[in-house]
Amino acid sequence: MTGTMKAIVYYAPGDIRLETIPVPSCGDDEIRVKVDACAVCGTDLKSQLHGNPRIEAPNVMGHEFTGLVEKVGSKVEGFSTGDRIVMATSISCGECYYCKQGWTNLCADLAPMGFSYPGGMAEYVTIPERALRNGHAVKVPEGVKPEHAALAEPVSCTVNCAHNCNLQRADTVVVIGAGPMGIMNACIAREFGAAKIIVAEINDARLNQCEAFGFDLLVNPAEADLLQVVRDETGGIGADVVIVAAPAAQPQEQAPAMVRKRGTVCLFASLPVGRSMLSLDSRVVHYGEVRIVGTSDSTPDHVARAVELIAGGSLPVDRLASHILGLDELPRAYELMQSGESLRVVLKP
Repeated sequence: MTGTMKAIVYYAPGDIRLETIPVPSCGDDEIRVKVDACAVCGTDLKSQLHGNPRIEAPNVMGHEFTGLVEKVGSKVEGFSTGDRIVMATSISCGECYYCKQGWTNLCADLAPMGFSYPGGMAEYVTIPERALRNGHAVKVPEGVKPEHAALAEPVSCTVNCAHNCNLQRADTVVVIGAGPMGIMNACIAREFGAAKIIVAEINDARLNQCEAFGFDLLVNPAEADLLQVVRDETGGIGADVVIVAAPAAQPQEQAPAMVRKRGTVCLFASLPVGRSMLSLDSRVVHYGEVRIVGTSDSTPDHVARAVELIAGGSLPVDRLASHILGLDELPRAYELMQSGESLRVVLKP
């Protein structure tokens, strides 16, 4: 295919443009996808506000995308035109120590879509050979709406979190932070069988958004003692799992006191560079044998599980994909994200 397409191109902080550029070529060992939905991630907003040194600018943005295979390279097997795919979009090398352990999200040489390769905020995107070779393209069953399939990447990150927390049926789970990823974490905890889900958020508008999801208890820590609430709800024992999805030091520091002995704290949200040091009560960790884990990104297996959950019908994807906009409405998407009105904004080329 020759011709041009619309795409959102990152140049620098505050310099993100909707441009007409050539349709990407498709080599013999690649596939080309006609994109029909791409969600806007918090990382995309940070890139607009503060920049991102990982982006090889200028580059097409977008890593939470889905689309239909439009062309299959002559050397590619396992894909056909018309297949809907999503991606584990941080592409692993397949050769390093971490890849050989199966921890491809921790690859020593990650090359993400929208950073190292052109991304999915465009009418077409080419999936590189390295991604296909290492299993990063995942098929989606027929009948899944594009705006829902585009959630597979962020949902997969919360699947990884649930696995890292060893989340079990009947667990009591506390999620601190009710932004889009906090709510997704709470939804996935419920999918994994959590018996009680407590969501904490200091922004009342965000907390109000949670009401439609039917979580067991909503708490504003600015108005109530969250630690005491958790103890009261667990007979003084503490939660089985606390997931900190708020990018702030204080809740990360407080979380170990909220879990039971041998409970798990997951630091899901990253703290800003230069403000990432924590002060922890090591006695709580030591005497309670508390596990503190991190979660970063996801593997193709996590994405496949996310696709199963999205296709299964129990995950409230209609609410999670709260706004559907055109490719030319990215500035509006940023406004919705900054105001807290949206959960996931999905762009449709």
